[in-house]
Amino acid sequence: MSRTTFRLILLVSCAHALVHVFELALPSVEQMIGAEFHVGTKQTGLLGTVWRIPFGVGAVFTGWLVDRYGSKRLLLIYLAGCSAMCLIAGVARTFDGVFVAMLCMGCFASIYHPAGLALISHETTPETRGAALGWHGIFGSIGIAGAPFLAGIVFASGEVTWREYYMALAIPGLALMLLMAFRLRETHPVHRQDETNRTVTAATHQDQGNWRRYSILLITGVLSGFIYAAFMHFLPRYLDDAGFSVAGVSAAGLRNRLAALVLACGIVGQSVAGKFAKPGRLEWGLTVILFANAPLLLWMAFASGHARVAATCLLALVHFMNQPFYNSLIAEYVTARRRSLGYGFSNMVCFSLGGLGPTFAGFIKSDEWTYGGLAIVAALGGCVSLVLAMSRSRQ
Repeated sequence: MSRTTFRLILLVSCAHALVHVFELALPSVEQMIGAEFHVGTKQTGLLGTVWRIPFGVGAVFTGWLVDRYGSKRLLLIYLAGCSAMCLIAGVARTFDGVFVAMLCMGCFASIYHPAGLALISHETTPETRGAALGWHGIFGSIGIAGAPFLAGIVFASGEVTWREYYMALAIPGLALMLLMAFRLRETHPVHRQDETNRTVTAATHQDQGNWRRYSILLITGVLSGFIYAAFMHFLPRYLDDAGFSVAGVSAAGLRNRLAALVLACGIVGQSVAGKFAKPGRLEWGLTVILFANAPLLLWMAFASGHARVAATCLLALVHFMNQPFYNSLIAEYVTARRRSLGYGFSNMVCFSLGGLGPTFAGFIKSDEWTYGGLAIVAALGGCVSLVLAMSRSRQ
């Protein structure tokens, strides 16, 4: 991988980190929002779902736009839109106003994955793509862990409100938008299509696409996305019962610091997975990862006290390993000409249908039933991925 390509990947990956900061700002403050507006987990769970569904549904449309107008313009719109919605959420005076701000933020955030992933896939070869997506995933995990860590620092004193927190998040969004406007190289898929097709075809002869396998892969993405959304949205609340207390640190600050510790384990998982996500073993790797989620979710269902932190740390480590494998398989199954749309459609079904996870977890009051149910979902995902792995072995 050339230095120029690596620098491009790092810049795009910063936008990946930030989209997850925007995503996980809500779980960091959902208890504070619920307390201010006197609503319970049913309503705050729906708030999480209304952010995630457009995050997914909008991705297929933005994937279509990326194929026509290139990644740079769309990435700038994503950053400007999310920053604006953070400001609007900060001044909203009713729960309905927050609801609308989250809905619109999810729409703007839906732009990132089809734009960013397509750009990376076109700039890399099959041999370097796993490593590139590993770096991309690491930055995503940094954003995922950084959101609650930042919230833990901000809310430690108990003096900062969730509104001020959201307004502050607009600053890095606008700063990165300006950096990308001047430093990100404009790409247009139509212009680069022939070069990309020659590179991929010469390396693997696999640019014909395999839509049947892609469809099966999407099922694993939906099931994994359902687990992800349910796990992430109520993670700080789950860690409230871990039995930790620190003098001088508020409950909101402590639970978000614990969540950051848990999600930092996902960074390790992404790093390890990126090294192993190589052509020829992608399906089997994804299968093992999905099956490995199930026992850890069962542990979460029955864990109490300090064991809650250990269970969630291990789940984060394993769960986030799936992304380099999953995203590399999309690049393998979808032709280069339709890759933006392929990533967009994947994000649509994974984040929209998977986005029902917070509602599921919010309506079920028992941790045993919530995480036990998610363990069943993980096992189903492993079975579906096994179909892909066995079909690969028969080739």
